[in-house]
Amino acid sequence: MKRIVEFMKRNYKVILLVTALSAILWSFVPSEKKEDPEKDKLLLELLTFVLEKGHYSPVELNDDFSKKVYSKYLNNIDPTKRFFLQSDIDEFSKYETSIDDMIKNKDLTFFNLTNSRLLKRMKESRAIYEEILDKPFDFNSNESINVDYEKLPFSKNKSELVDRWRKQLKLSALSSITDKQQLEDDKKKNDAKYEVKSFETLEKEVRENSLKSLNEYFDFIEKELERDDWFAIFLNSIVERFDPHTFYFSPDDKEKFDVSMSGTFQGIGARLQKKESGVEVSELISGGPAWRGKELEAGDLILKVAQGKEEPLDIAGMRLDDVVKKIKGPKGTEVRLTVKKVDGTIKVISIIRDEVETEETFAKSSVVEKDGKKYGIIYLPKFYISFENKENRDAFKDVAAEIEKLKAQNIDGLVMDLRDNGGGSLETVVKMVGLFIPEGPIVQVKAPGRNPEILPDPDKRVQYDGPLVVMINNFSASASEIFAAAIQDYKRGIVVGSKHSYGKGTVQNMIDLNQFIRGNSYGDLGALKTTIQKFYRINGGSTQREGVKSDIVFPDRFAYLDMGERDEESALPWDKIEPAKYQPLNINYDNVIANSKKRIASNPTFNLIDENAKWIFERKDENDFSLNLNEFNKEIAATDLKIKKFKAITDYKNKYQFTSLPDEVALFEKDTLLKQKRERWHEEMQKDIYMEETLNVISDIKLLTKGKGFTQKLSMN
Repeated sequence: MKRIVEFMKRNYKVILLVTALSAILWSFVPSEKKEDPEKDKLLLELLTFVLEKGHYSPVELNDDFSKKVYSKYLNNIDPTKRFFLQSDIDEFSKYETSIDDMIKNKDLTFFNLTNSRLLKRMKESRAIYEEILDKPFDFNSNESINVDYEKLPFSKNKSELVDRWRKQLKLSALSSITDKQQLEDDKKKNDAKYEVKSFETLEKEVRENSLKSLNEYFDFIEKELERDDWFAIFLNSIVERFDPHTFYFSPDDKEKFDVSMSGTFQGIGARLQKKESGVEVSELISGGPAWRGKELEAGDLILKVAQGKEEPLDIAGMRLDDVVKKIKGPKGTEVRLTVKKVDGTIKVISIIRDEVETEETFAKSSVVEKDGKKYGIIYLPKFYISFENKENRDAFKDVAAEIEKLKAQNIDGLVMDLRDNGGGSLETVVKMVGLFIPEGPIVQVKAPGRNPEILPDPDKRVQYDGPLVVMINNFSASASEIFAAAIQDYKRGIVVGSKHSYGKGTVQNMIDLNQFIRGNSYGDLGALKTTIQKFYRINGGSTQREGVKSDIVFPDRFAYLDMGERDEESALPWDKIEPAKYQPLNINYDNVIANSKKRIASNPTFNLIDENAKWIFERKDENDFSLNLNEFNKEIAATDLKIKKFKAITDYKNKYQFTSLPDEVALFEKDTLLKQKRERWHEEMQKDIYMEETLNVISDIKLLTKGKGFTQKLSMN
């Protein structure tokens, strides 16, 4: 009971908001289902009310806000400016400063106008690209294209729009033709008897492939996207003005988000894709019911779907999302698929649905030997958790289990690889840091107008007290930054990688919009992920915009580009608060850091990576390309000279052998797909110069600690 009272005290504002909002909106609930526009108006009202009352830093809805929404929305629906004409924009522009008022009045005029015009222009564009791709391009004319679409004006008339399409398709064709010519030359080198395809043949193939790709894209637009999908784009152009991480999820998107966070769903365990001929099985998820049944195969075409013994439903022409909904279902239920096999035979396959784990979501580990010592590596793609069922897998439990397995291998140090880890559960990362320290504060969380709350690790036990290195890059965000910052502040390990991490120092909460409507006759309204708090390091600094700065900076190809939260227009500002009371380790890493810097400075591959980064920075504003074949080839040749020089980076290979742990090796005999995935991972690490230098760093830490555990050092302070 005490915990419930404390929770209510901490969250009384949210409870009041839910109660107040529910009371306001109940009076607007219709007695029967209305048309979609009525649902859209309700969503507008719901979202703006929740954001104004519940967002960490609410934005005033005024003319400036309206202008930014207007610009963002048009860029979202026509980013390359190949649909709208300037006359359309002139017509739209009268609403540029009125969107704030239209939101307040639940007026959908602007959305209805732009959406109907977009669909009309898209339909017209089919005739444009079909006519362009019907005849060969003239690659002898001296013309060029600028691809800085953000600064490019909209086409003045249809003739100018057709010319823009032509130039875009021509540039794409030039790029594809030169690639194909290189492949033809390579085939000739390997086989003197090979008859090289003519330029005319390659050019025709490229146009045919472009036509096929564009037809598939526009078929998807026409057949798969509904009004709700387009309206969600409009809504997100509004809510993202509050900050980059506030986002509206339609019901389907919410389900996909839940799957991505938990790594599990109930179904048959097959990935599907839409093809011209229908819905095709693209991949079976290892360990899932379809994979275990061994009847369904990648390449099978699904024709009909039946629920158990019910009459099968023909899915021809059905949206892919709707097909997926028919196939997914509760654990233990039966689905019967009528499929056309690759050999043309028709077969009915019965599958009992089950819990499916998307293995790519979960932590994985490996062991590597260096100078007679063993080191463990744990790669964590995200801080996943199942919010619906706490008994399911989560990153904390999985990492704890991997640590135990690695300790059984008598490792001398551990690498936590958080590169490209976009974050996840705050609760999970707090518990995970606790695996490496005895007890103490992990992170500070602050809601607007309230004192910071310190989230601690209350458990004195330390699961792993050996040398630790945390790997990050520009795309390590949120929970990854909490982990890296805590390890850095406690001096529990060294953080290596990009100059800084992403810089997302905010906490979001997923709010189910359906809870506010009693007797909802509109169907599922989706959810809003909104920023409710900011988090701070225990040293008081925010990671917002700034990220976590690496103790040892590895050169990378994005080193000179501004990337991350700081590059987002609507990002919340950086600030700091009072530090928490904590006791860092009495350990000096200066020599370890200095040794690494010396190795990096004298390493030819690292120097080449730095040179490549400077070259990328210099080229970032190059937006003009020649559409003349000879001139284009000259540009490609000049670029290729540089690329050939930098090819040594991708050809790099270190001397280490990475191996799976015994329990995983035992699975390989039955699960060959898992074996292939692990072999690919190990091959990637063999080509990873960053992993090599990380192993050098952890080896130096091992020498520094002289075999004493970090727990001992902490207790000696």
